[in-house]
Amino acid sequence: MPEALKRLINSIGYLPWIWENRATKLAFFLLNANQNFIETLSENILNIKGKIDFCNSCNWLTDSGKEVCNICKSTSRNHTTIAVVEEYLDMLTVEQSGWYKWIYHVLWWAISPINWVFISDLSFEKLFERIKDSDEDIELILATNPNIEWEATTNYIKEEVEKRGYKYKTKITRLSRWLSSGYIEYADNITLMNALKERKEI
Repeated sequence: MPEALKRLINSIGYLPWIWENRATKLAFFLLNANQNFIETLSENILNIKGKIDFCNSCNWLTDSGKEVCNICKSTSRNHTTIAVVEEYLDMLTVEQSGWYKWIYHVLWWAISPINWVFISDLSFEKLFERIKDSDEDIELILATNPNIEWEATTNYIKEEVEKRGYKYKTKITRLSRWLSSGYIEYADNITLMNALKERKEI
């Protein structure tokens, strides 16, 4: 096998959920693909770091040069309800259910010292600033995966809201039932909508 093809297979094999057999098939697909497609794909991969920024408000992804994402900018959204999610994919799952029109806050992980993820690694300060700067009462919906990391994250948010004196203006809720899949990104729309609709205050 040519060295260039071996290197491509090895690179593809680093992607999550791609086993060696699948990596080989993808490499041969690319080998036989149209040159224009290859060039476009290469350009998109090269640009993914330089063309994407984080929203200054919710920490979601947005186009480079935009300080605030389209969701945070929207006047049709309920800006007094913030769904706090762990990852970008969780936010997309909630958003694609198409039922609720609130805004979001992406932490980009959960507190997990065993995985070397600490409070300072997550975007808590931005979240607390949003509560502080709001002239209205805020609801934080902890749209989180049911695991020990999110228990620690939930407890931290609750404690900080109280310690910073925001409790009088902040209602904290969480999903009403555990998701059968264990992860928001794999939940079906009906299960997720019911869990959000029947959320409980904590």
